[in-house]
Amino acid sequence: MAHIRLPEGIPGILGPMAFSPETAKPLNALAEVLLRGPNSLAPAEREMIAAYVSSQNDCHFCQNAHGAVAAYRLGGNEELVNDVKLNFESAAISDKMKALLAIAGKVQKEGKQVTTPDVDCARQHGATDKDIHDTVLIAAAFCMYNRYVDGLATWAPTDPDMYRENGRRLAEEGYVRSTAHLPAVEKERA
Repeated sequence: MAHIRLPEGIPGILGPMAFSPETAKPLNALAEVLLRGPNSLAPAEREMIAAYVSSQNDCHFCQNAHGAVAAYRLGGNEELVNDVKLNFESAAISDKMKALLAIAGKVQKEGKQVTTPDVDCARQHGATDKDIHDTVLIAAAFCMYNRYVDGLATWAPTDPDMYRENGRRLAEEGYVRSTAHLPAVEKERA
């Protein structure tokens, strides 16, 4: 049960976003830019970073939601996304993505753990300054999103089909419109 009165049956981050549409708007806009905007990293790669960081934070909803978007963008390759979450170093991804995920994992623990050799390794595998910047920002943002979801004890469904459908919708329609279908919530303001 959520720590505050959230609408019944609205999963994960969508519950707090229905509760507070004024904060949902900039949070969704940030996700849209980070995960779908023009970038040298493919949308699937950026979603994998989000899913990986969320898995390291043990945020059930976010790792499954963004894992589903990544899998959808990879033609349904859920196995690859699961491999990345479990052990990206042995996953069938590029050395560049492995180096970027190593950076993301360090940001997830504490930003100051990212070292010059980590960045040099990413560059040696073809990462640009933009790739490195966006990896750090996605990792940092998803630490915030994960803590928002879990700090309010939101409901996270267990049905993989729900995540698959949501992943398809987010991949096709984006984040800015992701809360447009949510009902208005009556709430008490303290």
